[in-house]
Amino acid sequence: MAVLRAQKTKQRDLLDVPVVGRFLRWKHARTSLQAVLLVVSALILYDGFWGPQLAPKNLAGVLPWVHWRGFVVLALLIAGNIFCMACPFMLPRRLAKKLLPADRRWPKVIRNKWLAIGVLLVFFWAYEAFDLWASPWLTAWVALTYFVAAFAIDGIFKGAAFCKYVCPIGQFHFVHGMVSPLEVKVRQPDLCGSCPTKDCIKGRYAQRPEQDFLRSSRETTPIQETSSPKASGWTAKSHPHPGPLPQGRGGLSSLDQGNVGLGKAGVSTRENAGSESDIRHSGESRNPDDWDQPWKSQEQHPLRHSRESSPRHGARNPSSSEFQPQSGMPDIPRSSLQPAREVATPAGLQLVQTGCELWLFQERKVGNMDCTFCLDCIQACPYDNVGIQLRVPTSEFRKLDQLHSGVGALTQRTDLAALVIVLVFAAFVNAFGMVPPVYSLEQWLATQLGVTSEPVVLGVLFIIGLVALPFVLVTVTAWCSRALAGSRETLAATATRFSYALIPIGFGMWLAHYGFHFLIGALTAIPVAQSFLADFGVPILGDPRWELAAIVPESWLVPLELLLLELGMLVSLTVGYRIARKQHSSVARAMRALLPWAVIIVLMFFTGAWLMTQPMEMRGVILG
Repeated sequence: MAVLRAQKTKQRDLLDVPVVGRFLRWKHARTSLQAVLLVVSALILYDGFWGPQLAPKNLAGVLPWVHWRGFVVLALLIAGNIFCMACPFMLPRRLAKKLLPADRRWPKVIRNKWLAIGVLLVFFWAYEAFDLWASPWLTAWVALTYFVAAFAIDGIFKGAAFCKYVCPIGQFHFVHGMVSPLEVKVRQPDLCGSCPTKDCIKGRYAQRPEQDFLRSSRETTPIQETSSPKASGWTAKSHPHPGPLPQGRGGLSSLDQGNVGLGKAGVSTRENAGSESDIRHSGESRNPDDWDQPWKSQEQHPLRHSRESSPRHGARNPSSSEFQPQSGMPDIPRSSLQPAREVATPAGLQLVQTGCELWLFQERKVGNMDCTFCLDCIQACPYDNVGIQLRVPTSEFRKLDQLHSGVGALTQRTDLAALVIVLVFAAFVNAFGMVPPVYSLEQWLATQLGVTSEPVVLGVLFIIGLVALPFVLVTVTAWCSRALAGSRETLAATATRFSYALIPIGFGMWLAHYGFHFLIGALTAIPVAQSFLADFGVPILGDPRWELAAIVPESWLVPLELLLLELGMLVSLTVGYRIARKQHSSVARAMRALLPWAVIIVLMFFTGAWLMTQPMEMRGVILG
């Protein structure tokens, strides 16, 4: 049977790069990367619990806080969300999906980013309050807690709940992935529009071995609504299997009951494609847990071709004229569309490739928000129509008002705006915690509060720096922006919209700060590895060379840091102007709307420049 493939386009795709592309197309590419980092994580845990507790001589004191953070920000700048692709915490999570039911919905009240924001605030505070950077033992406990949390949460709840709603590292990558030059996206949208199976979101199924199929076909009792840990979080009302299933790649036929059948993940379709009742169900563009939300009629589209034209039934080209979209289709009321219900995999079929477990429907996915670069959609697409494509890094900021599959419009997500603001201000507060003036401020604050506990004092500082101060500054700036532009938009809407303009300057600060630690201590991994092997009686790397540390001359550091900050400032000003220009048709009004935000951005640049020129603690490095 022929399998359709997307035609070559002029867009540059990482999958077309000879060696890299072949590796990424390999089914076990992500697992192999995760396995490597899992081994590294195991070494970090072992050395953290049982190795020397002097941080610069311990893998848990050097690799996470010097090397990993430096690699993360550089990877985001160059290649996107590479860490989430290779995340070692996902291997225990996949094991949990096999061992535990994973059949509960994530609670609706926290189906947003507020819990992740709380976890981020606690982490930033704990990092300084308990000197995690100086304690390999505590660092090992943090890593172990991550593994346990990923296993427990995703073993209980559907989909990738831990990644989407909890993981603070993931939220850091989602936000700053907006400035990444790469994006997982479809190559030919029209080809997606003609796809009847939506494997990228529902997963791909295949025939079981004949012996298993014959054994399962003897069980003719109807399947009631039951949970399936392998259904990628999707649900469907089940019916008894009517007979043999057609062959084909990922072949899943409609299960007939009268005239109505079930598509591959339980999406109801009519056998007579082209009738007024036929729709291409696009509920995949929403979180499956949100079925109780109002149905949007614009999310309904005509079914573009019958199931016989599916790649599982002959693979005719859906781009041909006979499969063009139908016009004049009336809106179908929500009452005629039944919410999906999860069932066990139909008899004779097995899930061979999961779809996107973060519910990002590729046909409607926009940008990198909530995308872990898991490549499941690439592996599942029967048309080879999903790639990792090169883009202009700021292009995602032009689509803030556009509905993002699984995310919604970014300008309507106050929780996302709050996450952005916390991460932007955390870039400066985190760096401030490593320069001498912070100690004078701590002492003054402790005197004013009459307390001697450093964690309490730091807690007050972080509440001020990451909650109170950002809230006041953003609120005042949004009010001034509305007043100067004469806008009738609400204060919250203005603050939410322009908060995304702060991402580049915040990311510039993260790059400057983490880049400093990485460049000044990158070579420390060599003596630490030498010492680790020597402790096991395998000194194959020789005696530890503790004098190794920096990879660039110290005189380069400040110019590089200021350059990164300046680039961040310029990109933020450009993004802010585009946001204002899209909101206001007049250039003069757009400039007035931008002015207060431009002041904040420039002030952030000078604050970051002052921080980077202060003597900073060289954590993870043995001095002298």
